[in-house]
Amino acid sequence: MALAAAYLIAVITTPAGISGAVLLLPFQVSVLGTPSPSVTPTNLLYNVVSTPGALYRYWRQGQTGGRLAPLLIAGTLPGVIAGSFIRVMLVPGPRVFHVLVAAVLIPLGVWLLLSRPAPDNGPDRWARQIPAPVLVVLAVVVGCVGGIYGIGGGAILAPALIGSGRKPSEVAPAALASTFVTSAAGVITFTILSLHQHIAVAPNWPTGIALGLGGLAGGYTGARIQSRMPDVLIRRIVGALVIAIGAYYLSSGLG
Repeated sequence: MALAAAYLIAVITTPAGISGAVLLLPFQVSVLGTPSPSVTPTNLLYNVVSTPGALYRYWRQGQTGGRLAPLLIAGTLPGVIAGSFIRVMLVPGPRVFHVLVAAVLIPLGVWLLLSRPAPDNGPDRWARQIPAPVLVVLAVVVGCVGGIYGIGGGAILAPALIGSGRKPSEVAPAALASTFVTSAAGVITFTILSLHQHIAVAPNWPTGIALGLGGLAGGYTGARIQSRMPDVLIRRIVGALVIAIGAYYLSSGLG
């Protein structure tokens, strides 16, 4: 069941540059019973195992993300390490964590539902005018949130960049490359922190690897069919799912 869920989620989200971890966290907590805060590094482990499939397929299709990928990595890498420390030291409890999850998911889902892709021959002036330092600062903030939540940051950066006018064909491989690098750093950080904690902080390796294998196959499939899926359809499906899950966790955290 875990493999099938990860596969289906990755197929849907990979064309938008999202690994699927943003939707797998509730599945881990509610269905698999992964404890908090171990669920966060387990989600990051899923990213490490799953994203190479999509990255390989995008590479075969000539999509590397260009100069966008190193800019995102330069910001999200230190951000996710800081977020890992914040997750363990400041928000280890499930109630606060659920509210934080909702605070990330609901705005992300609204963004996906309301933003529209630029026409194929339309302007993307705003995206091109974003200075590199601003992108790096944005990536640091997103990486920090990703380290707390366990998503690597790509799930927030990808829709934001696509909404600003960049094409999914450029954003998806760059965001997934950033997700892979930062998630690997997050897994290492959480593993080190677990040596000095009395709560479940280390990744649940069997769960993360099992989910990752499903995401590996799903990510490859999603990258392969990206050109056949309208971007607006991808946004609406993922946006609706993200808002629904965010609302569930907001209710759980405040209840």
